[in-house]
Amino acid sequence: MGLRGRGAAGPGRPGVLLHVLFEHAAGYALFAVREVEEIGLLLPQVEQSVLTLGKFHNVLKLAAFAPFRSAQSALENINAVSEGILHEDLRLLLETSMPAKKKKALLGVADPKLGAAILEELGYQCQTGGVVAEILRGIRLHFHALVKGLTAQSASKAQLGLGHSYSRAKVKFNVNRVDNMIIQSISLLDQLDKDINTFSMRVREWYGYHFPELIKIVPENSTYCRVAKFIGNRRELSEGSLEELEEIVMDGAKAQAILEASRSSMGMDISPLDLINIESFSSRVISLSEYRRGLQEYLRSKMSQVAPSLSALIGEVVGARLISHAGSLTNLAKYPASTVQILGAEKALFRALKTRGNTPKYGLIFHSTFIGRAAAKNKGRISRYLANKCTIASRIDCFSEVPTSVFGDKLREQVEERLAFYETGEPPRKNLEVMKEAVVEASEVVAEVKRKQEKKEKKKKKREKRRLEALAAAAQEAESAVLEENDIEPKKKKKKKKQEEEEEEEEEVVELEPEENGLEEGVLPKKRRKPAVVEAEEEQEEKKKKKKKKKVARDSEED
Repeated sequence: MGLRGRGAAGPGRPGVLLHVLFEHAAGYALFAVREVEEIGLLLPQVEQSVLTLGKFHNVLKLAAFAPFRSAQSALENINAVSEGILHEDLRLLLETSMPAKKKKALLGVADPKLGAAILEELGYQCQTGGVVAEILRGIRLHFHALVKGLTAQSASKAQLGLGHSYSRAKVKFNVNRVDNMIIQSISLLDQLDKDINTFSMRVREWYGYHFPELIKIVPENSTYCRVAKFIGNRRELSEGSLEELEEIVMDGAKAQAILEASRSSMGMDISPLDLINIESFSSRVISLSEYRRGLQEYLRSKMSQVAPSLSALIGEVVGARLISHAGSLTNLAKYPASTVQILGAEKALFRALKTRGNTPKYGLIFHSTFIGRAAAKNKGRISRYLANKCTIASRIDCFSEVPTSVFGDKLREQVEERLAFYETGEPPRKNLEVMKEAVVEASEVVAEVKRKQEKKEKKKKKREKRRLEALAAAAQEAESAVLEENDIEPKKKKKKKKQEEEEEEEEEVVELEPEENGLEEGVLPKKRRKPAVVEAEEEQEEKKKKKKKKKVARDSEED
């Protein structure tokens, strides 16, 4: 079958029938394939021409290129392409760039799902594989050279950024649902149990030389360490410390028994230095026991976040051991119920297969309370039923968006009913009825959780808004203060200038008095010299005064 253009009948009409859509991290590209036979493209020599850019230019040309507006837009488009959905950006490109006659147009795409969506919504016939795959291989190789303005470096940066964002969105990483913390916590919890047991036995042996009767009275490890640290030298134990001793052992009869045993003990005397070491070691064991309790609370809170249904069904510790043994919650969800049933008993299973003996009935789930409560003949049946429910609970926890303990509580009720059925014969409820109730309750719980999350988001936004407003107000106040300071400084400068000018004027006025300073009139500054008219009048007045003086002198001489 040949793929010819519309101009195949005449050489002067370059028609194009096949278009190829290529999705890149930078945007959508639509290429028009020239008149080429499909059989010719699949030949080895033509496959070699795909590797050469010059020869590949003769095969196709760029018809349209629609770059993504932003990284968020690129992520939305690539998510739509991966799910086989026609995005609005791609729809706009195809509607504007593809030929108007849809029956004669053929579009080559890489994903059949996307081709089906384009055919359904736009009506363009789509083709995948064969010639299209070969052309897409060449486009992928020479894309940065086929699109103007796009370099190989920018194309690789776009691919890297989009790849990271796409993977992050697909994984949906949530800090609160990390099951690695559960695996580490349960491993540390088991190790602490072993260490505390070993250290407690060491304290028992060490302090038992001095007070051997205390071991039978106080069998519990951490309580024994507390009592040993409190008593110290048994000879110093008296009636006055009975109340404090009763608070430690939580039993008045035990406290009285310890007091009586200390008076008639067969133990050896102990030196103060040995007693100090025993008390120090006891305090270390007590601190380890307290840390173990805190770690167990942490494990309980983590299990309620990560696997609430599984923890509600068989308990936090057994559920955490199952997750740890499987490697992750996802791996546990992938296991069938038969594998979950014997998880932790692999050695016994392979030994039974090798010797052709009986295979184990249970593994780690034996530590749950249900199997211990069942009769011996029903232990295998209840373990199989419990493994089935554990598998359901782990899958619900792994793949639900908002994990809740509703399904775990309902599954636990079902196991209880099945256990009662084995003992009394009372028929349990059907699974369909129980699951319907669970779905209704879970939907209500999820709606409530989402409501609370929305309230938290609103409060968070309000706090952020207030913080931004406070920052803006503080910035405005700072700006206004700076402006006020700038306004005050010019005023001060103006006042200083006025004062300086006034002082200069006073100095000049003082300089204008020639008689006091001994200066001649010609030496006076030009700015403060009197006008010529005023000077002439003053000269005339002086002449008149001189004439009067002369007359007075003459009159006095005549007399």
